[in-house]
Amino acid sequence: MNKAMKWFDDRLPIFSFLDKQLANKPAPKNLNYMWSFGSLAGVCLMLQIITGVFLAMHYKADVNLAFDSIQHISRDVTWGWLIRNMHMVGASFFFIVVYVHIFRGLYYGSYKAPREVLWWMGILILFLMMATAFIGYVLPWGQMSYWGATVITNLLSVVPVVGKSIVVWLWGGYNVGDPTLNRFFALHYLLPFIICAVVFLHLWALWTSKSNNPKGIDLKKQTDWIPFHPYYTIKDIFSLGVFLIPFTFMVFYLPDYLGHTDNYIPADPMKTPPHIVPEWYFLPFYAILRAIPHKLLGVIAMVSSIAIMFVLPWLDSSKVRSANYRPIFRQMFWLFLINVFVLGWVGANPPEGQFVVIGRVCTVLYFLFFLSLPLVSKYEKTKPLPTSL
Repeated sequence: MNKAMKWFDDRLPIFSFLDKQLANKPAPKNLNYMWSFGSLAGVCLMLQIITGVFLAMHYKADVNLAFDSIQHISRDVTWGWLIRNMHMVGASFFFIVVYVHIFRGLYYGSYKAPREVLWWMGILILFLMMATAFIGYVLPWGQMSYWGATVITNLLSVVPVVGKSIVVWLWGGYNVGDPTLNRFFALHYLLPFIICAVVFLHLWALWTSKSNNPKGIDLKKQTDWIPFHPYYTIKDIFSLGVFLIPFTFMVFYLPDYLGHTDNYIPADPMKTPPHIVPEWYFLPFYAILRAIPHKLLGVIAMVSSIAIMFVLPWLDSSKVRSANYRPIFRQMFWLFLINVFVLGWVGANPPEGQFVVIGRVCTVLYFLFFLSLPLVSKYEKTKPLPTSL
């Protein structure tokens, strides 16, 4: 540090904190590029917050003005089209990055001791992301926004005793309308900052328990560690450059590709779309919801499909972390991943004919993956682990 930085750091030790907790933080020397998705998730979060703040300057949370204000941002505001495209495409890429990050943790056993709380914070971030994304999808006030809000918020009515009261409070009345839009706009602006707070706890837990590694072994030799900077900062910067290639292509050429065309029609409470679907990143869970004909049980299954990951560290009691040394678990993981993609495909199609049957089979297989882990952990013959990197 130069004299000015040292003078400031003596009074508010930001630079020394960053040096200790980031630059010189020891990290396993064998981390691959799959570990860069955590940093990319942080970049995506910051991008969403920055673009969201600028969009909020021009958005009108009024049922008579919301749709037109979105068109005004895209057509009349200087660089408004770019900011909106970055925010819209950024939401999809944020989920892509986080899903890869979660599946990487699942494959390499990053949920196992001593990283259970680190895993919990990650799943909590996913829940908050889903809430934020759903609320944000309502704000353009198109056909899919309105009817998606009506269908999804109605699911809360299944909560015993207080369910209907929660729905009325959330709507601000007895139907989705202007009070609903105002509430959703306020919550959509607030939730990203709550996500930032949970991300801080997530990083705190990471600094405490230290990072996992592809071999999934506890590192004891000093030679197995290297400083985070410059080795992994360079790796993360390269990953960011690769990430920006498809991201900028989507922003400039295909900003609406992952959205639904009905959302470019103003919301009409008197006209129901033929097929109500959420954004693509909700489709597997939407398929699980529709797979069960009973409303309450469907909602329980949908919420449980994510909540079950909170108890994953105890369902999977194997002492071996990495799937590279667990032949049965590795095969189950890839089948599980394929099953999630199939659920997404089912969720994008109408709940009729073959899609109902496929959805129910895939829902059973989804939960079977988690519920069979205690038996797999007990009887699986694992490969011998290396003693060091």
